[in-house]
Amino acid sequence: MTILNEPEQAYAPYYWREACEELMHKDVVLKKIILEYNSDFLVTRKDPFNTLVRSIVGQQISVAAAQSIWNKVEAICRVGVNPGSVLSLSFEDLRGAGLSGRKVEYIKDLAKDFHTSRINSDHWYDMDDESVIKELCSIRGIGRWTAEMYLIFNLLRPNILPLDDIGLINAISGNYFDGEAVSRKKANELGEKWAPWRTVATWYLWRSIDPIPVAY
Repeated sequence: MTILNEPEQAYAPYYWREACEELMHKDVVLKKIILEYNSDFLVTRKDPFNTLVRSIVGQQISVAAAQSIWNKVEAICRVGVNPGSVLSLSFEDLRGAGLSGRKVEYIKDLAKDFHTSRINSDHWYDMDDESVIKELCSIRGIGRWTAEMYLIFNLLRPNILPLDDIGLINAISGNYFDGEAVSRKKANELGEKWAPWRTVATWYLWRSIDPIPVAY
Protein backbone atom coordinates (compact mmCIF):
# COMPACT_ATOMS: atom_id res chain seq x y z
CA MET A 1 0.00 0.00 0.00
CA THR A 2 1.09 3.57 -0.60
CA ILE A 3 0.35 6.51 1.63
CA LEU A 4 -2.30 8.80 0.25
CA ASN A 5 -1.14 12.36 -0.29
CA GLU A 6 -3.87 14.27 -2.13
CA PRO A 7 -7.14 12.49 -2.98
CA GLU A 8 -8.25 12.96 -6.58
CA GLN A 9 -11.85 12.17 -5.72
CA ALA A 10 -13.63 14.75 -3.60
CA TYR A 11 -16.59 12.57 -2.66
CA ALA A 12 -17.07 9.20 -1.04
CA PRO A 13 -18.34 6.30 -3.16
CA TYR A 14 -22.11 6.45 -3.58
CA TYR A 15 -22.62 3.48 -1.26
CA TRP A 16 -20.30 4.63 1.56
CA ARG A 17 -22.81 6.13 4.00
CA GLU A 18 -25.28 3.27 3.62
CA ALA A 19 -22.48 0.74 4.08
CA CYS A 20 -21.18 2.43 7.23
CA GLU A 21 -24.66 2.54 8.77
CA GLU A 22 -25.28 -1.15 8.08
CA LEU A 23 -21.84 -2.22 9.30
CA MET A 24 -22.19 -0.25 12.52
CA HIS A 25 -25.55 -1.92 13.10
CA LYS A 26 -24.09 -5.40 12.51
CA ASP A 27 -20.70 -5.14 14.22
CA VAL A 28 -19.87 -3.26 17.43
CA VAL A 29 -16.12 -3.49 16.75
CA LEU A 30 -16.47 -1.87 13.35
CA LYS A 31 -18.85 0.70 14.80
CA LYS A 32 -16.11 1.99 17.11
CA ILE A 33 -13.55 2.16 14.28
CA ILE A 34 -15.95 3.81 11.83
CA LEU A 35 -16.94 6.47 14.35
CA GLU A 36 -13.28 7.21 15.01
CA TYR A 37 -12.50 7.75 11.32
CA ASN A 38 -15.90 8.85 10.04
CA SER A 39 -14.57 11.87 8.19
CA ASP A 40 -12.46 9.76 5.80
CA PHE A 41 -13.38 7.43 2.97
CA LEU A 42 -12.00 5.37 0.11
CA VAL A 43 -10.76 7.35 -2.89
CA THR A 44 -9.62 6.42 -6.38
CA ARG A 45 -6.86 7.88 -8.53
CA LYS A 46 -8.84 6.93 -11.67
CA ASP A 47 -5.68 5.72 -13.44
CA PRO A 48 -5.66 1.97 -14.22
CA PHE A 49 -1.97 1.77 -15.13
CA ASN A 50 -0.90 3.79 -12.11
CA THR A 51 -3.00 1.64 -9.79
CA LEU A 52 -1.54 -1.60 -11.13
CA VAL A 53 2.05 -0.35 -10.99
CA ARG A 54 1.55 0.87 -7.41
CA SER A 55 0.13 -2.51 -6.51
CA ILE A 56 3.09 -4.35 -8.02
CA VAL A 57 5.48 -2.07 -6.15
CA GLY A 58 3.63 -2.85 -2.92
CA GLN A 59 3.64 -6.63 -3.30
CA GLN A 60 5.02 -8.41 -0.21
CA ILE A 61 6.65 -5.33 1.34
CA SER A 62 5.67 -2.87 4.06
CA VAL A 63 3.72 0.33 3.54
CA ALA A 64 6.80 2.41 4.37
CA ALA A 65 9.05 0.48 2.00
CA ALA A 66 6.49 0.71 -0.81
CA GLN A 67 6.13 4.46 -0.32
CA SER A 68 9.89 4.97 -0.39
CA ILE A 69 10.26 3.03 -3.63
CA TRP A 70 7.26 4.71 -5.20
CA ASN A 71 8.68 8.16 -4.44
CA LYS A 72 11.87 7.19 -6.25
CA VAL A 73 9.96 5.79 -9.23
CA GLU A 74 7.97 9.03 -9.50
CA ALA A 75 11.19 11.05 -9.32
CA ILE A 76 12.89 9.21 -12.18
CA CYS A 77 9.74 9.24 -14.33
CA ARG A 78 9.60 13.03 -13.95
CA VAL A 79 6.46 13.53 -16.07
CA GLY A 80 4.37 11.06 -14.11
CA VAL A 81 4.23 7.29 -13.95
CA ASN A 82 2.62 6.29 -17.23
CA PRO A 83 3.38 3.68 -19.91
CA GLY A 84 5.52 6.06 -21.97
CA SER A 85 7.62 7.31 -19.07
CA VAL A 86 8.21 3.78 -17.77
CA LEU A 87 9.23 2.51 -21.21
CA SER A 88 11.72 5.37 -21.53
CA LEU A 89 13.57 4.15 -18.44
CA SER A 90 16.22 1.46 -18.49
CA PHE A 91 16.11 -1.71 -16.44
CA GLU A 92 18.94 -0.26 -14.32
CA ASP A 93 17.02 2.99 -13.74
CA LEU A 94 14.13 1.11 -12.19
CA ARG A 95 16.37 -1.23 -10.23
CA GLY A 96 18.04 1.87 -8.82
CA ALA A 97 14.68 2.97 -7.41
CA GLY A 98 14.71 -0.11 -5.19
CA LEU A 99 12.60 -2.48 -7.28
CA SER A 100 13.54 -6.12 -7.56
CA GLY A 101 14.54 -7.39 -10.97
CA ARG A 102 11.34 -9.40 -11.22
CA LYS A 103 9.15 -6.39 -10.40
CA VAL A 104 11.00 -4.33 -13.01
CA GLU A 105 10.17 -7.00 -15.59
CA TYR A 106 6.51 -7.00 -14.56
CA ILE A 107 6.22 -3.22 -14.71
CA LYS A 108 8.02 -2.94 -18.05
CA ASP A 109 5.80 -5.65 -19.54
CA LEU A 110 2.71 -3.92 -18.18
CA ALA A 111 3.80 -0.59 -19.65
CA LYS A 112 4.33 -2.22 -23.04
CA ASP A 113 0.90 -3.86 -22.92
CA PHE A 114 -0.83 -0.56 -22.07
CA HIS A 115 1.23 1.35 -24.63
CA THR A 116 0.30 -1.04 -27.43
CA SER A 117 -3.32 -1.29 -26.23
CA ARG A 118 -2.99 -5.04 -25.70
CA ILE A 119 -4.58 -4.28 -22.34
CA ASN A 120 -7.85 -2.36 -22.56
CA SER A 121 -9.00 -1.53 -19.05
CA ASP A 122 -12.24 0.18 -20.12
CA HIS A 123 -14.29 -3.01 -20.29
CA TRP A 124 -13.38 -3.97 -16.71
CA TYR A 125 -15.96 -1.47 -15.47
CA ASP A 126 -18.75 -3.64 -16.86
CA MET A 127 -17.42 -7.00 -15.65
CA ASP A 128 -18.23 -8.74 -12.36
CA ASP A 129 -15.55 -8.98 -9.67
CA GLU A 130 -14.38 -12.54 -10.33
CA SER A 131 -14.22 -11.97 -14.09
CA VAL A 132 -12.00 -8.92 -13.56
CA ILE A 133 -9.79 -10.90 -11.18
CA LYS A 134 -9.48 -13.74 -13.70
CA GLU A 135 -8.49 -11.39 -16.51
CA LEU A 136 -6.04 -9.42 -14.36
CA CYS A 137 -4.42 -12.63 -13.11
CA SER A 138 -3.68 -13.59 -16.71
CA ILE A 139 -1.26 -10.63 -16.83
CA ARG A 140 2.31 -11.46 -15.84
CA GLY A 141 3.13 -10.24 -12.33
CA ILE A 142 -0.47 -9.84 -11.21
CA GLY A 143 -2.01 -12.25 -8.72
CA ARG A 144 -5.24 -12.26 -6.80
CA TRP A 145 -4.09 -9.75 -4.16
CA THR A 146 -3.03 -7.21 -6.80
CA ALA A 147 -6.29 -7.74 -8.68
CA GLU A 148 -8.27 -7.20 -5.49
CA MET A 149 -6.39 -3.96 -4.81
CA TYR A 150 -7.42 -2.86 -8.30
CA LEU A 151 -11.05 -3.70 -7.61
CA ILE A 152 -10.95 -1.76 -4.34
CA PHE A 153 -8.91 1.28 -5.27
CA ASN A 154 -9.67 1.79 -8.94
CA LEU A 155 -13.11 0.32 -9.54
CA LEU A 156 -14.36 1.03 -5.99
CA ARG A 157 -16.13 -2.32 -5.85
CA PRO A 158 -18.00 -2.52 -2.51
CA ASN A 159 -17.68 -6.18 -1.53
CA ILE A 160 -14.00 -7.18 -1.72
CA LEU A 161 -12.33 -9.04 1.16
CA PRO A 162 -8.60 -9.45 0.34
CA LEU A 163 -7.74 -12.45 2.49
CA ASP A 164 -4.13 -12.45 1.25
CA ASP A 165 -3.56 -8.99 2.67
CA ILE A 166 -1.40 -9.22 5.80
CA GLY A 167 -2.63 -5.85 7.05
CA LEU A 168 -6.24 -7.01 6.99
CA ILE A 169 -5.39 -10.29 8.72
CA ASN A 170 -3.41 -8.45 11.40
CA ALA A 171 -6.30 -6.03 11.92
CA ILE A 172 -8.78 -8.88 12.28
CA SER A 173 -6.43 -10.63 14.71
CA GLY A 174 -5.98 -7.53 16.86
CA ASN A 175 -9.59 -6.38 16.85
CA TYR A 176 -11.42 -9.69 17.11
CA PHE A 177 -9.04 -12.38 18.42
CA ASP A 178 -6.89 -10.57 21.02
CA GLY A 179 -3.85 -10.76 18.77
CA GLU A 180 -3.99 -14.51 18.18
CA ALA A 181 -3.12 -15.89 14.74
CA VAL A 182 -6.10 -15.96 12.39
CA SER A 183 -6.56 -18.37 9.49
CA ARG A 184 -7.98 -17.31 6.14
CA LYS A 185 -10.97 -19.52 6.91
CA LYS A 186 -11.73 -17.73 10.18
CA ALA A 187 -11.24 -14.33 8.57
CA ASN A 188 -13.55 -15.26 5.73
CA GLU A 189 -16.21 -16.55 8.11
CA LEU A 190 -16.04 -13.31 10.08
CA GLY A 191 -16.22 -11.30 6.87
CA GLU A 192 -19.40 -13.01 5.72
CA LYS A 193 -21.48 -10.80 8.01
CA TRP A 194 -19.97 -7.67 6.42
CA ALA A 195 -21.36 -8.47 2.97
CA PRO A 196 -22.27 -6.71 0.75
CA TRP A 197 -19.90 -4.06 2.15
CA ARG A 198 -16.70 -6.03 2.78
CA THR A 199 -14.56 -3.41 1.01
CA VAL A 200 -15.74 -0.79 3.49
CA ALA A 201 -15.08 -3.08 6.45
CA THR A 202 -11.60 -3.83 5.08
CA TRP A 203 -10.82 -0.15 4.61
CA TYR A 204 -11.74 0.71 8.19
CA LEU A 205 -9.87 -2.28 9.59
CA TRP A 206 -6.78 -1.06 7.75
CA ARG A 207 -7.29 2.30 9.43
CA SER A 208 -7.40 0.64 12.84
CA ILE A 209 -3.75 -0.42 12.47
CA ASP A 210 -2.53 2.51 10.35
CA PRO A 211 -4.45 5.79 10.78
CA ILE A 212 -2.97 7.25 7.58
CA PRO A 213 -5.30 6.56 4.61
CA VAL A 214 -3.85 4.35 1.91
CA ALA A 215 -4.43 4.21 -1.82
CA TYR A 216 -3.17 2.54 -4.94
